[in-house]
Amino acid sequence: MSPRLASALLLAALVPAMIAAQKRVDDDLGRFRAQHEALYVWRGEDVKRLWPGLHGVMADVYWLRTVQYFGGQQAYATDKNFDLVYPLTDITVTLDPRFVLAYQYGAIFLAEPWPVGAGKADQAIELLDRGARATGSWRLRQYQGYFIYLFRQDARAAADVLMEAAKLPGAAYWLKTMAADVLMRSNERDLSRQIWKAMYDQSEPGDAMRNNALVNLRFLEARDSMDVLATWMQRFEKSNGRRPQSLAELERFAGRPLPVRDPSGTPFEYDGTSGGLWLSRGSSLWRPDPDKKRTTHSIP
Repeated sequence: MSPRLASALLLAALVPAMIAAQKRVDDDLGRFRAQHEALYVWRGEDVKRLWPGLHGVMADVYWLRTVQYFGGQQAYATDKNFDLVYPLTDITVTLDPRFVLAYQYGAIFLAEPWPVGAGKADQAIELLDRGARATGSWRLRQYQGYFIYLFRQDARAAADVLMEAAKLPGAAYWLKTMAADVLMRSNERDLSRQIWKAMYDQSEPGDAMRNNALVNLRFLEARDSMDVLATWMQRFEKSNGRRPQSLAELERFAGRPLPVRDPSGTPFEYDGTSGGLWLSRGSSLWRPDPDKKRTTHSIP
């Protein structure tokens, strides 16, 4: 009998005992379980040396333990403690560096704000980066970019990661779209415009991606026009001590044509009382405002 087969049979025989022992330990330790467990959670390299030839099996065992631990803390613990999420996940991916699911869900467990999760977004982002490097997975890069945008509010860094993901083998075509959209939502218009322009230029006439890029380029143009109008509104108010009653009055004040229509030809909506300025709902460029803000002299 080979040593690897013997080890596998031994592990199979020990699994029932391991489960029973773990249940007894969990019942005895109760709310102090996480602190006590921290004393016997080993490093991944130690576990690899202990189980030669069974790294994949032990990665599954440790991932099961990770999910069990996270779920137990989330659902049953009165004094929630997620301190072992990262060590257990680290052991799992050290045993099996290509365990994509462990990187993905381990990052979610880490990033979820406490008390739903560990509230450690930076560790989650680092874990996704590690996973993307180890596996070449464009999805892990995508999640990394999304987490950077969501938790660090860094649109440029997020877009860079998403563009990197787009270059990986088998990557989804919409990753570039996501990068441009992240920049656009964060008012990084010049960088967003560069991505949309490149997508437009690289697509065939009539292609859905080309049409989508054109719509977004026109949307960015509309935002630029609204900036111009907002600047003239400020000048009008400073000169007259009140807001203009209409965009026509603002245009007369300027003494020259102003971009009072968006690139689709639809007039902008303007509220002379509040000074609010936004795209008309009747415009093909209109989209819901994620922040639901229409601040005076600002762009929705």
